[in-house]
Amino acid sequence: MVAVLSTIGLLMGLYVAWRLLWPLRMHAWLKIVLSLLLVAVAVQLRIVAAFWGTMASPEIPKLAIATLATGSTAVLLLALAMLVLDAGLLLSRLLRWPRAASALRGPKLRPMAGVLALLVSGYGISQGMAVPQTRQIEVAINDLPPAFDGYRVLQLTDIHASRLLTGDWVRKVVAGSNALKPDLIVITGDLIDGSVHARRDDARPLADLRAPDGVIAITGNHEYYAQYQDWMQAFRALHMQVLENSHLQVRRGDAALTIAGVTDPVAARYGLPLPDIDAALAGADRSAPVILLDHRPRNAREAAARGVALQLSGHTHGGQIIGMDQLVKRANGGFVSGRYEVDGMTLYVSNGAGLWAGFPARIGVPSEITLITLRRTL
Repeated sequence: MVAVLSTIGLLMGLYVAWRLLWPLRMHAWLKIVLSLLLVAVAVQLRIVAAFWGTMASPEIPKLAIATLATGSTAVLLLALAMLVLDAGLLLSRLLRWPRAASALRGPKLRPMAGVLALLVSGYGISQGMAVPQTRQIEVAINDLPPAFDGYRVLQLTDIHASRLLTGDWVRKVVAGSNALKPDLIVITGDLIDGSVHARRDDARPLADLRAPDGVIAITGNHEYYAQYQDWMQAFRALHMQVLENSHLQVRRGDAALTIAGVTDPVAARYGLPLPDIDAALAGADRSAPVILLDHRPRNAREAAARGVALQLSGHTHGGQIIGMDQLVKRANGGFVSGRYEVDGMTLYVSNGAGLWAGFPARIGVPSEITLITLRRTL
């Protein structure tokens, strides 16, 4: 994955330099210097990881992360814009439309696209760093016990506490979550980026999450990139119940809900237990509706076949940028954002509260804290 991201960044940087900088009237040495800087920004993740932290957790100041991310996102947007312009230029030549070809070759068009890409990128990074807003939905569940009609489950996912989304940001997310007064809080993975030592202060505000039935968490892929076992202990020290292919019950008198959680497939790289829904549901009360916490949504049909009533997932970040959802959903079983009905089961995929610091842009895909109210079917 590191090699793929670096190669894509390198190709985008070279392409933008070729199509934006080299046609400009300036000294060749200046073109070379600017091109090298542009390519460096495009592959900044690899450069930062080589000297300061890792690809998953760049350990440089917040302002530096935001600035570099603005630049690399602008390169991505500009590469896409250049592709569109070049495709239009090729088509106009094939169709012998000289006026269109002349307009697309205009000396100001590409520089203007560069300025626009930088402005849009800056906006996207600001949105990625924003404190998430609340999204409220209702989910009807067959055979939901009357005692749980109106039960409020708050879902947090993809918090990605880091040098970019620091403890102060996490504290605001926690305050917003507590203000909704949920009955139960669930966190569906990717809580942190970095080691326990690096992120201890940034993760500490999560201990202040409050709900009568507590806080239940599962792992995402990013927990495995830095000291998985240490983070499991740290999360439990922050008053979370962590489910690793296991379940627990929430009770209201004689009525019960089963909350089950599975691990993440990236566990295979580290010799740790793979997600196992059968193990997660082993011994569960068959009369109690099941809410499954699975960081990735792609196995929703398997969960539905096991009788799960509601699956809560994240991982996709909603696609982050309008249009990217069409790519992201291909790797996630066709699921990317919002509510889906899957073979009689409801799947909800949250856009997430935060973002990975390596690509923290949101354009048209807002972050969220999700409050889910359970309802009995009539």
